[in-house]
Amino acid sequence: MTGERTVLVTGATGRVGGQVAAQLAGVEGVRVRGLSRNPGIDVVAGDLSRPDTLGAALVGVDAVFLVFPSVRADAAARALVATLVRHARRIVYLSAHGVPDEPDQRARPDGGLLGSHAYLEGLIAGATAEYTFLRSSGFAPNTLAWAAQLHRSDVLRWFLPEARRALVHEADLAAVAVRALTGDGHHGAAYHLTGPEQLTQAEQLAAIGAALGRSLRFEEIDAGEAGTELFPGLPAAVDDAIVAAHAVMVVHPEPVTHTVARLTGRPASPFAPWARDHVDDFRLRTS
Repeated sequence: MTGERTVLVTGATGRVGGQVAAQLAGVEGVRVRGLSRNPGIDVVAGDLSRPDTLGAALVGVDAVFLVFPSVRADAAARALVATLVRHARRIVYLSAHGVPDEPDQRARPDGGLLGSHAYLEGLIAGATAEYTFLRSSGFAPNTLAWAAQLHRSDVLRWFLPEARRALVHEADLAAVAVRALTGDGHHGAAYHLTGPEQLTQAEQLAAIGAALGRSLRFEEIDAGEAGTELFPGLPAAVDDAIVAAHAVMVVHPEPVTHTVARLTGRPASPFAPWARDHVDDFRLRTS
């Protein structure tokens, strides 16, 4: 893309969207417009599950960074994509590793996370030629789901400590997104983005403990009961999918790619620095 352009960043107050907005702010010739259901300074209101609320946010927009409320907003996905492409010719979508490429598996949502991502990918690919899919492995910030327990004690009750992941830093996802939003050569690409190492969940907890200077302990709970206990607000199908995916990663760890380094010119960030940067999110709280 050349000349002055406006990029709409959805989920602009979230972990990944916030990083995308911040990094875009340093790109010459780019105006950044944030979108959130909970708008703040320099962020406009809009709800992706209600495309009719997006009119003002999309005026003059050239490209969109899309973080979709997977599963819960699947019924609005077709109308949302149609609304976006009426205004913006380029969409960079934060998807997930494991989405199938076969068109028949992207024709409709199936109630699960990967099915939701696959459905969005199919709609976007059918609506515009300027799209890029960021098929991420697990996010490093997903470990913030442990924070509430670690605020109270040194014990984490969780499932499948030997599930091995290649967690990716939100800043690395954003760095790739910025290149796809503002540069050329990314149209039609589906990038598998990972961190630079495979760590078990127990090793992730140990890294957080090292950053905090605490001896944290993993107390394993039954995987079959984990969804109900740990994810009470999610649909049962999503709970089951999360646990099942982790069970697979015990035997078949998430692969490591070098796509972040290839696209950004620097290695992806390991998990330990991420943990050190987020110590305040995990500290003990006495009140």
